[in-house]
Amino acid sequence: MKFYISLLFFLFFQIRSNVFAQDKPNVLFIAIDDLNDFVGCMNASIKAYTPNIDRLADQAVLFTNAHCQAPICGPSRASIMTGLQPFTSGNYLQLKDRDIQKGNEKVANSILMPDYFKKYGYKTMAAGKIYHGGDQLNSFDEYGGRFSWFGPKPKERMNYDPKKIPHKIGNTLTDWGAFPTHDSLMTDYQVAEWIIDKLNEEHQKPFFLAAGFLSPHVPWHAPQEWMDKFPIDKIELPPYLKEDNDDISEMAKKVNDAPMMPTTEEMIRQGQWKNIIQSYLACVAFMDAQVGKLLDALEKSSYADNTIIVLWSDHGYHLGEKNRFAKQSLWERSTRTILLFKPLNSKKGRCDQPVQLLDIYPTLLDLCQLPAYSLAEGHSLIPLIENNKMEWKFPALSSYGVGNIAIRNNDFRLVQYEDGSSELYDMKKDPDEWTNLSNNKKYAKVKKQLQQWIPKEWAPLSKYSKYNFNEYFKEKSNSNKTIK
Repeated sequence: MKFYISLLFFLFFQIRSNVFAQDKPNVLFIAIDDLNDFVGCMNASIKAYTPNIDRLADQAVLFTNAHCQAPICGPSRASIMTGLQPFTSGNYLQLKDRDIQKGNEKVANSILMPDYFKKYGYKTMAAGKIYHGGDQLNSFDEYGGRFSWFGPKPKERMNYDPKKIPHKIGNTLTDWGAFPTHDSLMTDYQVAEWIIDKLNEEHQKPFFLAAGFLSPHVPWHAPQEWMDKFPIDKIELPPYLKEDNDDISEMAKKVNDAPMMPTTEEMIRQGQWKNIIQSYLACVAFMDAQVGKLLDALEKSSYADNTIIVLWSDHGYHLGEKNRFAKQSLWERSTRTILLFKPLNSKKGRCDQPVQLLDIYPTLLDLCQLPAYSLAEGHSLIPLIENNKMEWKFPALSSYGVGNIAIRNNDFRLVQYEDGSSELYDMKKDPDEWTNLSNNKKYAKVKKQLQQWIPKEWAPLSKYSKYNFNEYFKEKSNSNKTIK
């Protein structure tokens, strides 16, 4: 008799637990590395082949004016996962995962996103690149690994090696070409397989499941079949103006310098620009196919009707614009990227308001009906999800080192540097940022309005946060002064 009573109690609590779990939506969190706004569903100068991201965008709310908080992997991801701006955390530059919460007292008190979900009963799982190093913080209950980090490598560089170019400073994985022979050898293929296995398992708790795809991060390698989708003679090039940087300050050139990377002028002389675009597009198409596999697996699973999807990339990427193949700048192509949410209520549409990757954290908590995270410096995007056309009073802020910031609203982009020099662009009339209006008196009021969003205080650069390839940032790495 006692056995049956115990069994009844067990079944009661098991059912109660399952009902509780079903009351909370799951989260599929898809992170993509170095994906700029060439995505098919965006309105960029080049349309990549992304049928799976596009079909997800058709079912979701797509934010077409979304921007990262730092134009480089480590600090961007640290900002997303802590909910703090770089000018609060001091995480402006590259850093190791284990050091994300060490920069100052404010960031030490932050709660990492997976930990917050765990606090409210979620099972957290991930594979691939979520933080810059994967999950070296061990913040997920289960981590499938980084697999072959940045993919298998050929015995020798195929097209680019800064160590063999006398005037290049620093190192980069930048290279391009057809490699390896099979999709199954690619990191993102392995990440997708691991995530699919998790979607096919039975989970007693609601889950937060994160897939971190590496492509199209350098090296731009993909099997030949993906290259073949983009014949060289059909490749279009993005807009480029050789004299583009003639109207910006010397400080701007120092901050945005990426001395290890190829320049557009170099690639024009070598006849390689179209080859780079081809390889980038091939990597994007390959990655998109892996996203499609996840979407198919979710649709076939028992979690299809109770899973929120968020898809984002950590920043954008220049592919020849402004004489550069790099991120590491405060211009539009470096900070603008994709962000979309597919909530449970079937809301969908396009929103052109300026939003931030920092907004992901509070938005997910709202969508999952979890208590607000008190330290979050982003804003829940629920109002824009509910009404894509409403006015949004917040601009998107992107910083790159102490005192250097970009402020983006609907129509304009202001970039201001620590020495007070600035750039102002009319993004409706001049989306390529070719004409700096900063000293044009006609736009003085616009400039002043945007300057109101510049932080009054800046956290000193974390001693753990560095970027040693740029001479400007080398000099700044030991700075511990707060700008007021």
